[in-house]
Parts: sequence; C-alpha cells; structure tokens
Amino acid sequence: MKKLSRYICLLLAGLMIIPLAACEQKTPENQGSEELGKYEIVSVKYPEMAHYPNESEFINSNGEFDDEGFEKVYEAWRRDKEKQNAGYVNGYQGELNDFISALINELMKDNGGENVTCSPINIYMALAMLAETTEGETRAQILNLLGAGSVEEVREQAKNIWNAAYIDDGASTSVLANSLWLRDDLEYKPEVFNTLANNYYASSFKGKMGSEEFNQALRDWINEQTGGLLKEQASGLELDPATVLALASTIYFREKWDAQFSPNANDERVFHGAKGDETVTFMNQSDTQTYCWADKFAVVAKEFTNNGSMLFFLPDEGVAPEELLTDEQFLGFVSGSRRIYDWADCKYLIVNMSVPKFDVSSDIDLANGLKHLGIVDAFDSGKADFSPISEVENVYLDTAKHAARVKIDEEGCEAAAYTVMAMCGAAMPPQEEVDFVLDRPFIFVIKDSSNLPLFVGIVNTLN
Repeated sequence: MKKLSRYICLLLAGLMIIPLAACEQKTPENQGSEELGKYEIVSVKYPEMAHYPNESEFINSNGEFDDEGFEKVYEAWRRDKEKQNAGYVNGYQGELNDFISALINELMKDNGGENVTCSPINIYMALAMLAETTEGETRAQILNLLGAGSVEEVREQAKNIWNAAYIDDGASTSVLANSLWLRDDLEYKPEVFNTLANNYYASSFKGKMGSEEFNQALRDWINEQTGGLLKEQASGLELDPATVLALASTIYFREKWDAQFSPNANDERVFHGAKGDETVTFMNQSDTQTYCWADKFAVVAKEFTNNGSMLFFLPDEGVAPEELLTDEQFLGFVSGSRRIYDWADCKYLIVNMSVPKFDVSSDIDLANGLKHLGIVDAFDSGKADFSPISEVENVYLDTAKHAARVKIDEEGCEAAAYTVMAMCGAAMPPQEEVDFVLDRPFIFVIKDSSNLPLFVGIVNTLN
C-alpha cells in the first residue's frame, strides 16, 4: 500500500508600513470576526496597557496646560511599559544575534537587484513554535539554528521577546501574533495548545482543511493581525486538504516619527537604483542628531515618538548593500545588544537628511533557506518527527513562506510581518554639518524601544 504523506505548513508573514493619517488602526482591541470565532478552539487575551496620554486632553478652557495631571498619567504609562519590557533584559541571549546575522544573510543576499525585506523576530517566533511541535533530531536542528540548548530555553527566550516587543497604548502598536490551524477530522494533543497559548499567545483554530471557508478564515486572521497591510500577499494563501496543521505568525508595527518631515520640504530628485536611475519624491530635514561612520558605510537613526527608531545605512560609493550583510560593523548595529550611541565613531552634529518615500515588499519562500541553515529533517517525510502534536504518521513540513512590506512617509512608519509555515568610509565627517542623502541602494533596520531588530530591508529600486 502506498504511504500517505501528510504535511505541515509554516506560514510567516512580515510587513512594515508607514501609516497615513486616514488609515484605520487595527489592534487587538478591534480584531476578531464572527467568521473566525466559529473555528477558534483556544483563544488568548493580550495584556492590557496604560494608554499614552493625549496632550490635547490636558488643556483647559483657558488654554492652560495641566502639567500635574499629564505627568500623573504619563508616569503610569511609563511604569506600565517598563514592567511589560522588564523580562527582555534578563531573557536576551547573544545567540539570538547569531541567528539574526545568519538569517538576514541567507534570505537577502541573492536578491537580483530587487527589494527585499524580512522580520527576523517574526521568523524566530514561528520557528520557536515549530520546535514545540517537534521532537528528536527534527527539534534539535531547529534549536541549533535558534541558538538554544533546549525547548525550555527557546520558550523562555520567545516569551521575553514577545513581551519586549509588545506595545498597544493607543499611540504606538507593536504586536506579535501567533496561531495554529488544525484539521477537524484529526485528533491532536492538547498539551501543545496550552504551551503555545501560555508562552506564545497563540490561538488555535479548527476546521475543514483546504476548504475555501477555512482558507478565508486564515487570510482574515492575517489581515486583522497586520492591519490589512499584507492583504495582497495573503490573498493567495491556501492550505491543501492533506495539511495536518499550519502555524501562522505575524508582526504589526505602527509608529510616528519623533520629528516629522514637512511635505513642503519634499522635492523630486534622482535615485540611482540597482536597475537604473529613477526620479522619485525625497523627504528632507535638517536636525542635530547622531551620525556614525564605519569602514564601508554611514548610518543615521530616525527616532520614533515612543517606540524605538529606524536606522538608515548608506553604503560607500562602490559598495553594494549586500556586502554589508556579513560585515561585522554593520551587524554590530543590527544586534539587539548595541545602541547607535554606543558606537565609537559617532558625532552629534547637524545632519541634512534626504530620504526617498518608499513602499517596498517581498515574498520569500523560506524552505531552501532553512535547509541551508540546518533545518533539514522537518522537510523529510521519512525523518520528520511531529509526535508532540499528533500521532499521525509521515507528517513533514511542506511549506514555509514569509511575506513583508515596508512603507514610510512624512508622518511615520507602520510595519507588519507574517510568517506562514505551510553607508561614508572611515574618514571623519565635517566638524559641524553633514549631508546624508539616500540616493542609491541602502539598508534600513527598524528597532523597537528595547533595541530589538524587528525588520531589516534592502531598498534597491523605488518604482
């Protein structure tokens, strides 16, 4: 009798976008559809956070500002945020840097001159959940890539990462969401559901695998978790009827610049892209800030109002962005263990910054990349071990996809990611002022307030 091979899908989606004033904010408070609810068998509730004070609410009828009242609410918000992020300092492991370095090089080096962006943290969370559903050598290979000695260690790391990244205070949003998608005609071991819910805030859904209704429920869940930013990418997601289970992980990030660009300062100029010159809109701003330089690039950080910063790396003339992916100095900035002002070669001076408005996205098939990084057995029906989740035989990982999108404008940045598994030289800058013009391919990194690199991308073209 021919063996029936059944498979698991790992879906990872990442999306970064700069929000427009007219955009509707999608957060856990207004998510959840009736259609999704009928499939949900394990639900999770995200932590409640004190809201960031709205300054307009502290101005009385005489136009006077209530400093004392504002400070009281602000202090409650600050304490709450510190409490939420406290575990990150204790839980951060240097091995996470090794994982991020290896991953971004593997996924971004061969881009053919196209834009490419990903969320390393989103992929980390998805792989951590995958480890929870595996055993033996299958799990060992995943843990090795994640730099963990045990599933308990990666579980603790993932939990700390989730809490460090999480913010939903009415002004900023950064949410990692996870879920399991199960067949309604198979039995599963509920212990895994509880572990994923308690440590990864993962909800579980069960329905007729491969049906249009269940596929649409998955798409709806991804769209709700990512504010609809990956709607186009998610529209083609379908689970085969033979799928045993699917793991879906998303990240949604929305923030405003601390110092917004003025649209009146915008101009049209040439971006010397990887595939030719393009005339595009540049946003311009002069401000006193930290400017750093290294052997092959210069870097400037654009701060967000409450939650981290976006780092822009401009490679030296003649240096391709891809060359920086293995550069130790570049990786030192990407690392969650170092902040930009820790860099030795930095100056605080006037930076005349010119950044092109962009909206970049990419879809990545993770399978070959994960295999190159050592996760092999999970894709082999004869070796894969998914016994912790189900007793069904010949289960293997068939699909691993990652979608990401990043968009910036004058106001700020909105970012989201989902994963589904079915710059200047070493010379010092001028003494007081420097031009930082991103008019050729560059790299960006988005970091949260705990310095965790949420998104990394290469902008090669703008049209």
